[in-house]
Amino acid sequence: MSAPSANQRKACWGARDNLWKCLDENGDDAVSCETFQKEFEASCPAQWVKYFSKRRDFLKYKEKLETRGFEPTDGAKQSQT
Repeated sequence: MSAPSANQRKACWGARDNLWKCLDENGDDAVSCETFQKEFEASCPAQWVKYFSKRRDFLKYKEKLETRGFEPTDGAKQSQT
């Protein structure tokens, strides 16, 4: 497998950005962004799709921690008492 060219990378990143924008505007509703998801998967190597999906999840989690703070689960709350 060869590395993607500059144009292929730009197409992939553009498709990723369009998908993320759609998800942000639609409250992470995947059904509303199905067209963008298909374009993203068609434009990027499978490994990149997996990486960017995990990256978005991490960034959303980090944003939640920064805005709401840490909220332990019920199991964690019980074990602390």
